[in-house]
Amino acid sequence: MTDAAIPPSGYAGGQAKSLHSPDARTRKRNAAERRFRLYGLAAVSAGLLALVVLLTSILSQGLPAFQQTFIKAEIFLTPEQLDPSGNRDPEEIAKVLTFSYSPIIKGSLTALAEDLQQSGAPDITPDMLAGMVSGAANAQLRDYVIANPDEIGQTVAFEFLTNARIDQYLKGKVTRESAALDSKVDVAQLNAADELVNRGVMEQRFNWDFITAPDASENRPEAAGLGVALLGSLYMMLIVLFLALPIGVAASIYLEEFAKKNFWTDVIEVNISNLAAVPSIVFGILGLAIFINWMHLPNSAPIVGGLVLTLMTLPTIIIATRASLKAVPPSIRDAALGVGASKMQATFHHVLPLAAPGILTGTIIGLAQALGETAPLLLIGMVAFVRDYPDAPPEGFFEPATGLPVQVYNFTQRADPAFVERASGAIIVLLVFLVVMNLIAIVLRRRFERRW
Repeated sequence: MTDAAIPPSGYAGGQAKSLHSPDARTRKRNAAERRFRLYGLAAVSAGLLALVVLLTSILSQGLPAFQQTFIKAEIFLTPEQLDPSGNRDPEEIAKVLTFSYSPIIKGSLTALAEDLQQSGAPDITPDMLAGMVSGAANAQLRDYVIANPDEIGQTVAFEFLTNARIDQYLKGKVTRESAALDSKVDVAQLNAADELVNRGVMEQRFNWDFITAPDASENRPEAAGLGVALLGSLYMMLIVLFLALPIGVAASIYLEEFAKKNFWTDVIEVNISNLAAVPSIVFGILGLAIFINWMHLPNSAPIVGGLVLTLMTLPTIIIATRASLKAVPPSIRDAALGVGASKMQATFHHVLPLAAPGILTGTIIGLAQALGETAPLLLIGMVAFVRDYPDAPPEGFFEPATGLPVQVYNFTQRADPAFVERASGAIIVLLVFLVVMNLIAIVLRRRFERRW
C-alpha cells in the first residue's frame, strides 16, 4: 500500500484536466448541439410562419363570404299573379313560373325609388335599383311565397340580394376606378349604394344561405351556396364510416390475431402498405371502371363517391388498427388464455377494448383524409353542377350531388372574382369540419384510453 495519490486520467506533463473547464472536443460537441437546436427552432418557426400566412390568406379572403349585402323593400304580393285560384295551395303556387315575379319586384323597386327621390335622393331611379338587385331575386321571392302562402295579398318587408359587384364594393374589393372599366356596374350605382347604406336601406349581415343554399350559375355568384355540397359530403362520409370501419377492423383483427404468419399473409401486408401510398386519383380511375362502367351505378352519386373513398380509406384504417392491436402487451393475451378464455374471448373481451382508442383515432383520421379528397370525385362525375338537394337516405345515396372539396374546385374555375371569395369561404368550412373531426379523435382517445 502507498499513500501516493493516483493521478487522474488524462494527466500529462504534471497537469490534470478539470471537469469545470471543457476541452476542445467538448466545446466542439456543445457547439454542434447548439447549432442543431437552432436548426430545429428555425424549422419549427418556418412551419409556423407558413401556417400563419396560409390561414391569414384564407381567412382574409374567405370570411367576407359569410357576409352578404341586402336591399330592404316593401313588396305587395299580388294575388292575381301568384295565386289565381285563391286556394293558397303551395303546390298550385309552385306552378307559377319564376319570371312571373318580375313585375312584382319591379313595382316594389319603383315605389322604393320614388320614396328615395322624395326624401332627397333624385339620382336613384327604378332602373338603377333593378341593376343593383341580384338576378336571383325572382327565385328568392318565389321560395318565400311558397314557404309563406298565407301572406299573399299583403305588403311584406323583404330583403333582396344585391348583385356581386355592389356586394364586393361594400367589402372594399371593387373601386370606382375598376367600375369605370366594368360593364356590370357603373360609378353611379356605387354612389347610390353609399346613399342607400347611409339611409339604412342597404346593409350587410350574416348570410346563412351561403352554408345552406345550393350552388348558383356563373352569373349569380352572390346566390351560390354550399348546401348540396355539404349534404353530399355527409352522405359519402356515412357510407365510408359504415363500410370502411367494420371491414377494416375485421381485417386487422384477423391478420393480427388469428392469421398464420406465412407467405400469403406477408403478401397481403405488403399490398396493404402499398395501397396506402397509391395516389388517390388511381382510386378514382378504379371507381370509374368498376362502379360506373361495369356496375352501372349513377354518375355523380354519393354511393359511388362513398365506395371509392372507402377503398381509399381502408388501408389507413387497417394500418392504424393493426398498430393499436400490436401496442397491447402480450401479457394481456397470456393472462386471458391462462384463466381459460378462448382465443376469440381474449381478443374481443380484452385486447380489442384496450386497442379501441387507437382504432377510433385511425378511423377518424381516415375519414378526415377522405373528406378532403377531390381527385377521385372528379373522375366519377361529382364535378357536375347540381341545384337540387338529394333526398334522405337511402334514396339520396343514388341521386346527383357533389362534395365540399369539389365545390371549392368548381368555384375556382369560374371567371367572376366573387367566386374566389366563395372558394375561400368553402375552404374555411372544410377546415372547420377537419378540426372538429380531429378534436373528436382526441376526445375519444382520452375517453376510452386505459392504462396497464
